[in-house]
Amino acid sequence: MTLNAELHAFYTARQQQIPADIRQIMQRAGQELANSGQADRALAVGAQAPLFHLPSAAGNPVSLANLVKTGPVVLTFYRGAWCPYCNIALRALQQHHDEITARGAHLVAVSPQVPDETLSLAEKHQLAFSVLSDVGSDTAKQYGLAFDLPDDLAAVYDKLGFDLQRVNGGHPRTLPLPATYVIDRDGVIRWAFVDADYTKRAEPAAVLAALDALG
Repeated sequence: MTLNAELHAFYTARQQQIPADIRQIMQRAGQELANSGQADRALAVGAQAPLFHLPSAAGNPVSLANLVKTGPVVLTFYRGAWCPYCNIALRALQQHHDEITARGAHLVAVSPQVPDETLSLAEKHQLAFSVLSDVGSDTAKQYGLAFDLPDDLAAVYDKLGFDLQRVNGGHPRTLPLPATYVIDRDGVIRWAFVDADYTKRAEPAAVLAALDALG
């Protein structure tokens, strides 16, 4: 099963568990985000990847400038440990981590959560790659990915107990679009996946193919 087939199956099962009024709010917010065109305005192939210097889940700083010195980078943005779709996507990347590193590439994941929260995610899933903390979503903003939740959806997330005020370090409404980039050693984006629909993610097979295309 592909990653997106797994995500779709999860989505279908989950919809049956969500009350109709909450489903309506989620669907309307998702449609508004898609209609905004933000995904089309995010950084794309050929752009210079903005540099970042972010703390890992273990508190160690990781910089893009240092990573690309030794190989290409697979950079993935996700919403947070509270998002089950993100957890499924990160597990899929973990399953392909050896294949990514065999191609000389580094895999890093970025979320707006504070380091303590990303650490729990890394421990939970035993991720072998760096999970970085972009509190305030400054890096996501540079990539054109950051957006603010509408009031009614933010209220739904509060009701569901996601507590974004705490896990995002006082920035509860700002999240990134799901995105994955393959960045070459010159810091140029050579492959990109960006989607306003958080239930869709980059297929690991496509990421591997993009790395192979770098030669």
